[in-house]
Amino acid sequence: MRTPSRRLLLVPGFCLAIAAAPDPTREMVPPTAPRMAKPAGRVLFMDDFQGGSLERWEPDRPDVWSVRRGMLRADLPDVKQEHSFLFAGSPEWRNVALDVDVCAMRGVDKGAALRVTHNSGIGADLRGPGYQDVLLMHRQWPLGKARVINGNAMWHHLRIEASGSRYRVYVNGTLMIEHGDDKHPASAGRIALAAYTGGIGECTVFFDNVVVTALDSTATESAAAR
Repeated sequence: MRTPSRRLLLVPGFCLAIAAAPDPTREMVPPTAPRMAKPAGRVLFMDDFQGGSLERWEPDRPDVWSVRRGMLRADLPDVKQEHSFLFAGSPEWRNVALDVDVCAMRGVDKGAALRVTHNSGIGADLRGPGYQDVLLMHRQWPLGKARVINGNAMWHHLRIEASGSRYRVYVNGTLMIEHGDDKHPASAGRIALAAYTGGIGECTVFFDNVVVTALDSTATESAAAR
């Protein structure tokens, strides 16, 4: 557990170090996650975290990702612009859909990405309090944006589709963004779940029910075979 931050309180003739009170929401757990829906299409990857293991996942840094009560949890230090990614799947995945349930307990940003190679991919960032929108991103460049009301301590379903050079983002079953990305040729890559503190400087987020399905017969075609 991270040591509570300390601040100095100046009193005439004294200098007292006082520990800042910890944020109780950091240790809260979300409501029960939705039941995993029956996948539509050929399943390439699935994890509901009931086994308590992350052996099929690869974190980019230690001590951020864990399984708690059958849900995936990410918790970052309270520092602005901190981020971490948890990777899974095959570098040959191309035309696929990624479904995931996500619930932020602290902070704003929560999201996922596909076609990830060398820590770069196509991602969706579902931003909560203060923003209430969803962004489609390629690295740091925005490809699309739509307004979506999404509160913390509530589960939301995020779906990202990649088919050729066309991308779609659904939130809670509604198509929010559709984008044809002709500037960036269709590629292949793994999936990633993302935790990000952003400008607010905090992030505790839960994920569950991760499913990757093939959109067509080229779903696992390697980049070299195109």
